[in-house]
This record gives sequence, structure tokens and C-alpha cells, in this order.
Amino acid sequence: SRADSIVWMGEGKRDALRFCLFCHQFCPTNFVGLFCGVLGKEVELLPKVQLLNSENGRFYRLGLSFFSKPGCLACNFPLPQLFLEEFMTWLRRQPAWVTVSLSFALLLLLWQLLVLLGGYDKFILPGPLDVMRQFGVVLADGRLVSHSLITLSEVIPGLLIGAGISLPLGYLLAKSPLAERLIAPYLIASQAVPVIAIAPLLTIWISSTFWARVLVAVLVVFFPVLINIIAGLRSVPHELYELMHSLHATRWQIFHMLEWPAALPIVLAGLKLGATLSVIGALVGEFVQPRTEGLGYLLVTARYQFKTDLVFVVLFTLAAMALALYGLVTLAEKRLLRWQKNK
Repeated sequence: SRADSIVWMGEGKRDALRFCLFCHQFCPTNFVGLFCGVLGKEVELLPKVQLLNSENGRFYRLGLSFFSKPGCLACNFPLPQLFLEEFMTWLRRQPAWVTVSLSFALLLLLWQLLVLLGGYDKFILPGPLDVMRQFGVVLADGRLVSHSLITLSEVIPGLLIGAGISLPLGYLLAKSPLAERLIAPYLIASQAVPVIAIAPLLTIWISSTFWARVLVAVLVVFFPVLINIIAGLRSVPHELYELMHSLHATRWQIFHMLEWPAALPIVLAGLKLGATLSVIGALVGEFVQPRTEGLGYLLVTARYQFKTDLVFVVLFTLAAMALALYGLVTLAEKRLLRWQKNK
């Protein structure tokens, strides 16, 4: 710390930053400047760090200043950028649950700051603490669990039935041009009609309230999964069909050994989309078919009573339900597509 300058050669920006912070820890008053230049080619960044004491340079309260030497390639890197690079490197090494937890915590923090700085009333925009308090209330009295189970009992059959109908129909449309010309126009036209407009008709035609809600979820899930099944089956290379025919494979063997494994990644991608849409379909069914149970009923009741915190509780519950179904499909995808990792 008594010398006029200390010269250090390092291998990268990360090492330079660690060295500077190390020196600043032992000599905070004399650590004034950070000089970083490039030696050699621009691709091979080799920083040259020079620490100047208070006699040879201007004193900064934070202890850091940045200079570039005239006549050479500049490699100035501000300290926030270095910390950001260090943090991003650390973040990439962490498992998925750590990154999701950090992002969710950051979202809650920004939400709370927005409520505090904006001065919003509770019935307009409640804070995360208010939502957590209301979440504890409805969880303790059992309302949230009972309504969630009712909605989940409608979501799962809607997803399974919608995917089950899409598979054989998608195979038929992908393999038969005649069937595609006859059926596809009606399927496409049906998507132009909002489900919210069809749902009241279903409640009239179907006496069971439960199955009317399930059928709305089926209609929402059906078309996206169908399109992905058709796209997956048509993505199989024609050369592989010729190979299977040369081996005298039957139609079932071609489907089981070629078409289904080749189309499975795209089919599972459509099933992920269907898993999230099934929650929306069940919720629409609960809106249209009035009944004193289900998250849709709880959401409508909270809206009419101006309990905005309860509305957020229901919305977060629906999001958690969709994420859980999406995660289950993802786990199935990892198990069914293990052969892709060995390619």
C-alpha cells in the first residue's frame, strides 16, 4: 500500500475483480484507480490492472475509478457489469428450483414496492403480505382445498379425454387426405367460435353439471393437441418409411417403431399446452355453469365482494395447478424421451 503503483497480470475480468476487491479490503483509503488495458489481440483479453494510491490519482470515496490508456485498445469494464457477470455465472450453475425461487422473490419484492410507492388501497391492489394473509385464512377454514379439489376433478378428465380423442383423430387426418378434406374445415371453423359462447349450449344439452364443465375443458384441450399430433406424424422423414417397407414391416410395426417415437416430442409439446389450457377450460365451465363449488365460483364471489386479495389467491392457485400439470407432463417427457440423450 506504500508503493506508488502495483501492476498485476491476470487471465480474465473475474480474476481482476477479485484481486481489486482483495486489495481494497486491506487498503481501502489508498485504493483509488483501476486501469484495464488489452495486451495482444482483442480476442485474447489479458487485462493489466494498476492500482494507484491517493498521491498519484484522484481519491474516490467508493475507492474505484476506471481509466483507459490512450493509444491502446480499451477494455474498461464498469463494476456493476462485473458483478452482473459474476452473478449470472453463479446463477447458471444453480438448479432450476433456485432460479425459480429467486425470480419469484424478486417479483414479490417489486410488487410490494409498487404497492408502497403507489399508495394503492387494498381493494384495488393488495400487497403480497395481504395475499399471503388471505391465503392462510382460506387455507385454514378449508375453502381453498375443497374448491381446488372440485376444479382439479374437472381438469384431469378434461385433459385425458381431450388428449384421448385427439390421438386417433390426429392419426386419421395425418394419414388420410380424404378425411382431412372432409373433417378439417369443420374443426378449423369450430375454433373461430369462442368456447364461452358454446358453453351455455352444453349446459342445456347435458343435464350433469360436472360433465358439462368437463366437456368445456375437453373442447379447449382438443384442438391444440390435435394439431401437434398431426404435425408430429407428418414430420417423419419419407426415407424411414421406405426403410420400414423394405423390411416388410406391418402397419402396426411402422406406427409402434417409427411414427410414434418420431412424433412423440411434438405430441408431448402439445400435451404441455393442453395441460395448461385444461385449467382455463374448467374455469370457463364453472363461470357458465353456476354451482356453489369450484375455484370459478370462489373467484366470482370474491370479485362481487371486492375481496381483491382473495381474487389473487384464486389466481395463484390456478397458476400452481397449471404448473403442476405442466411439470407432470415434463417428467413424463424426460422418461419417454430418454433415448434422445443417447444420440
